[in-house]
Amino acid sequence: MSTGHPDTGSLAMSNEAVTARIQPVGISKASIPVAPGSRSGEQVYTAICSSCHATGAAGSPKMGDNAGWAPRISKGFQTLIDHAVKGFNAMPARGGSPDLTDDEVARAVAYMANKSGASFTEPKVAAPAGGTAKVDAAQGKHIVDTVCSACHATGAAGAPKTGDKAAWSPRLAGGMEALIASATQGKGAMPPKGGFSGSDDEFKAAVEYLVSQAK
Repeated sequence: MSTGHPDTGSLAMSNEAVTARIQPVGISKASIPVAPGSRSGEQVYTAICSSCHATGAAGSPKMGDNAGWAPRISKGFQTLIDHAVKGFNAMPARGGSPDLTDDEVARAVAYMANKSGASFTEPKVAAPAGGTAKVDAAQGKHIVDTVCSACHATGAAGAPKTGDKAAWSPRLAGGMEALIASATQGKGAMPPKGGFSGSDDEFKAAVEYLVSQAK
């Protein structure tokens, strides 16, 4: 979601080059296991925006580069959203993913900008009428694979390894609700929710998935 001013006449900015860069986006976006419209800024960034914003490709400001983002942030949140939705310079509309809703684009913009010096409010995911959004096991697995596995796949910082029944057994002794509450608040070397920025229900699904692998 670049808002820079690259040389549009260069080979790097040719239609073929831009298409090649965004092709992986078309593959990875389907891996976000949530209903369209409910994806968080972090999920959209990880699956789509990072293809450029993690590296600075096509003149896009790298996430975390406060100096690179400062002139963009100064234009205001709504301007950045408009650029991202409609496309701007080398960046295609919606980062090349037409299935993204306006709110999902706005969440991704807020997520990246807030990691780069801004303090925008990321639009919340609205629960469907009549109750909260259902979080399934596929989402729990996705969160484990993309966030929790950083420690639980290797046992780093004393984390019980995924599938290690002996290591998980004492942690399950107090019951599932106690385990989820402890993990949500953070325990030992693990920060709250293991550093996951999504909802409590999503994190609960991740814990439940980890537990299911140790039974």
